[in-house]
Amino acid sequence: VQLQASGGGLVQAGGSLRLSCAASGRSFSGYIMAWFRQAPGKQRELVACITSAGNIEYKGSVEGRFTISRHNAKNTMDLQMNSLKPEDTAVYYCASSRSSRIIRSSTLYEYWGQGTQVTVSS
Repeated sequence: VQLQASGGGLVQAGGSLRLSCAASGRSFSGYIMAWFRQAPGKQRELVACITSAGNIEYKGSVEGRFTISRHNAKNTMDLQMNSLKPEDTAVYYCASSRSSRIIRSSTLYEYWGQGTQVTVSS
């Protein structure tokens, strides 16, 4: 089972980026999928998650700016990030776990992608 994240990069404040996560090795239907991020010296934190049924939860500071989506048939997940701020700078990871419910804790996610760097300049 593999998760492959892509789409990171360098962008100016106020700009946009779209992250994608492709899952392979099995169907992720019935699995929750999520984006976490980790900035230097900080703990990994949940950015957004989406269940197979489409239930979504966002970190408060990104709500209204970020949009998570998934395509169950294609085993993919996206994170559209708009109005980016310097404090959004981090390595972003996609993750998944066998659960139909919202999971907020990173320790409960079984599968992880390799991370993609997002840098927002001021």
